[in-house]
Amino acid sequence: MFETAELGRKVSRKDFAEQEPDLHTALLKAQFALQDARVPVIILISGVEGAGKGSVVNRLHKWLDTRGVETHALWDESEEERERPFFWRFWRVMPPRGGIAVLFGSWYTQPIVDHALKRTDVDAYERALHRNVQLEQLLVDDGALIVKFWFHLTRKQQQARLEADLEAGTASPQLKAYARSYKRFTKVSERAVRLTDRGVAPWHIIEAAEEYYRDLTAGRLLLEAMQNRLALLAMTPDPAEVASETQIVPTVGPTERTVLETVDLSARLDGKDYEQRLEDRQSELRKLAWKAKEQGRNTVMVFEGWDAAGKGGAIRRVTAGMDARLYRVISTAAPTDEELAHHYLWRFWRHIPRCGHMTIYDRSWYGRVLVERVERYASPDAWQRAYQEINDFEEQLVDHGVILLKFWLHISPEEQLARFKEREQVERKQHKITEEDWRNRERWDAYRAAVHDMVARCSTDYAPWTLIGANDKKTARIEVLDTVCEALGKALD
Repeated sequence: MFETAELGRKVSRKDFAEQEPDLHTALLKAQFALQDARVPVIILISGVEGAGKGSVVNRLHKWLDTRGVETHALWDESEEERERPFFWRFWRVMPPRGGIAVLFGSWYTQPIVDHALKRTDVDAYERALHRNVQLEQLLVDDGALIVKFWFHLTRKQQQARLEADLEAGTASPQLKAYARSYKRFTKVSERAVRLTDRGVAPWHIIEAAEEYYRDLTAGRLLLEAMQNRLALLAMTPDPAEVASETQIVPTVGPTERTVLETVDLSARLDGKDYEQRLEDRQSELRKLAWKAKEQGRNTVMVFEGWDAAGKGGAIRRVTAGMDARLYRVISTAAPTDEELAHHYLWRFWRHIPRCGHMTIYDRSWYGRVLVERVERYASPDAWQRAYQEINDFEEQLVDHGVILLKFWLHISPEEQLARFKEREQVERKQHKITEEDWRNRERWDAYRAAVHDMVARCSTDYAPWTLIGANDKKTARIEVLDTVCEALGKALD
């Protein structure tokens, strides 16, 4: 594969000087057009050590408007990054819609280095590459343009660069180490490029021995990718218009049985029994939370449910059993402008806890397949592909060692109506009821079908849903605490 980048191609200084102005102008024009179209651009800079990748990036910064470009060096993991799932560090630097991110040390660097240095076996390597393909597909489906560059040098050329850098006193530790294993790195890298070269995010292999050819080729390929995306956009309908015009047809009818009808809503707890069990479980949870801190285990809880189902009350009983330094509660409301400028998972990735800590989401990423589906904020294509995107996301959390718990609090329509009326009548509860709550209630059947599909498609062996009957608040709170304590106890043993 890399033989195509060993042909000795060159561009003279004169030819480069003649061609650079037009390329510079065209790149700026394409950048501003993609900015107006709100297309995020992600440029991955990879390749052989010593190939001049830094010089290429400096040239791109000269050609592009740097106010819309951010470059991130993602080489060695920090302690903060190691305490979270692998992709967390990359999600943090994803560009907003219309922005450009240049990534040094992308999601390919660590898998290639680990396998080349024989820290991982073939199976682990190919699993990591598969995850990279999943991530790129997810980003492209959301509208991102991904441009992947691989800059290549022969072994002889790399050795010459190393000797020159050694003489100048500028040789990097990476170049010294990797030059000794050139053949192994080349073999491993070639496999990575071959297995992840997809139409939605193809690799561009560039001969890097000669500076002017290398830089001019990278600029032209970037321009071509940007112009191709602009041409495609001109032929594609607006997703927002598609979503608003689509008629939502529930997958189950109002009289058909769903998974929600399997939930027992009749259970009741008297006050005395409730108080005793609450005290016992909170005491147990307090010990388990500190044990998780000692063992460095992250915990993520997701609370979803009907309006007025008691999510807030259940969360308060969980947090009352823990030291406030060990958890954060993230209340998910309508996305901000900053959040709308990114993939919908971006705002949830940001809050994944570090080792030994806990994040509790009061509503979550499941909004994509619930409210965004029913209210037509997302196109059918967007929410339908979200099921697999969510499953992949949760699998990454669990593979990292995160203890993941997902609760749906279920109440009957009659109980919801009674709670709505109480909120209207009791002054201290009036802030809890809005016109939106009443409007959502009118779409009960559509939400019921959406919840059924959510559970059917996203209750996995590694991240199952726990459906809680919440007509009686006391029963629901104890069941939540029982589930949390049982899961933590099992994981920490």
